[in-house]
This record gives sequence, structure tokens and C-alpha cells, in this order.
Amino acid sequence: MADVDLDRALEVALELADWAAETIRRPRDPADEVREKDGPADIVTATDEAVERHVRETLARAFPGHGIVGEEYGTTLGAADAPHWVVDPVDGTTNYAHGLGWCSFSLGLAAADGTPLLGVVADPWRGETFSAVRGAGAHLNGVRTHAAAHTTLTGHAFLTEWAAHAHWPGMDALLAELADRHCTVRVMGSTALSLAQVAAGRATAAAIGSFHAVDGLPALLIAQEAGAVALPELPDHNEPLLLAAPGAAEEAAALWRGAGVVAG
Repeated sequence: MADVDLDRALEVALELADWAAETIRRPRDPADEVREKDGPADIVTATDEAVERHVRETLARAFPGHGIVGEEYGTTLGAADAPHWVVDPVDGTTNYAHGLGWCSFSLGLAAADGTPLLGVVADPWRGETFSAVRGAGAHLNGVRTHAAAHTTLTGHAFLTEWAAHAHWPGMDALLAELADRHCTVRVMGSTALSLAQVAAGRATAAAIGSFHAVDGLPALLIAQEAGAVALPELPDHNEPLLLAAPGAAEEAAALWRGAGVVAG
């Protein structure tokens, strides 16, 4: 792996997160067109595109040779063995386009082999920024944050997301098992922000049916650096992912596998 100045990378990532959060918070221009991409449940706005363009331009200046993988503009290859950035400019575009205050900006850096090195997730509406550098712990607005100390799912919150507009294989069986255990499930509409809640200790566990690095990798690293257990530790593209507080991880994994979800 090429040498990477992670302190400098984090500095740039946090500056971009602040800029993106401010941009997303601005009242939407009525001319900010909403367009379909792959279907009615997969949309994009001018804000998504403007934020990603700015992020790409900034990263290209600050880290020439790094690759970039973005939600809206695809892959820009970097130099051989160089790390690459992953960015989702507005994760939760459907919420954003409908005026619902739950979306996020997600930015991460990964080694050439995909190992996450750095992650930032910004919540524009609550003024919160989650961040982590591999091996250095997780932070929320600059203060160390940790996964919950809970030892059971019962009575606590479990966050998940649809696969676009649909349930994913095993999801219904998992929700039924969680309901039997009086574990409250929430579907909020932003993968990055939902996964990050495990790092904050707010959700005891969270799961998605299809991992995508642009919105999943930064939050995955943040949660792991906060002490959460991940199954698997680093999912392949489109593989399901489970995050859980360490004391509830065994219970969560048993329900996960019992529902027929493949992970770990």
C-alpha cells in the first residue's frame, strides 16, 4: 500500500463534510430537478451532483493519484497501488427530495485492496459529524464515541434499510424475530446514518441487505472503531452486513443466521 498521510486526509475529509452539510441544509431551489436513475425509487437531485463534483475536484487537487468512486459519477482510477476515496454526496436522496430531515454525506478512504482507512459521515440536520481513522477510535464531533454497553437486543433499537423500495432476502424473518424479542426496529432512509448510530450507542444493532462501499464503508469503519462487531468484517459488494454492540453481537448473529441471511 502506498504511504498515506491520514492526518491530512482526515483534515480534508472533515472540511468537505462541513461544506457538504451546509450545502444540503440550504433550502432547496424549486429548480433543483429530481430525476429517476434506475427507477422511481432511485432518484438524484442537482444537489447530489453538485456536492459530488465539488468533492471530486477538491480531492483531485489535494491527493493527485488517488482514485475516486462516487454514487453519481462512477469510478475515476488512480495510480497503481494508490488508495481510493468513496463518496455518497447525499445518502438518503429520497428523504432529502421530500423534505424529510434524515440524510447524510458519506466520505471514506480505502487502501488499494479495499481495506477501510478513514471514514466520515455528516448529519446536516443535527450538526453531527462521525469520523474514524483506522486504529485510532471513532469520534462524534471530535469526542470519542463508543458502541452501546447493552448485552441484549430486547428493549433497544435496531436500524435497517430497504433495498431501495423493497425488502431483502431474510429481512422479514429477521424483523419477526426482533419483534418477538421486543426490539424496536426503525427504517430511517440513510444507510450511512443508520449504521453510524451503532457507533454512537443509540442503536444496539443495524443491518443492511446489500453493502455498497460509497455509503457503507465509512460508517462500517466508524462503527468498528467504536467497538461494534461486524459480520462480515468487510463485506463484498452487494453482500449483507450486520453491525452490533459487542455485548449483543452473539444474540444478533444468531438471529441473523437463523433468518437465513448469509454473512460472516
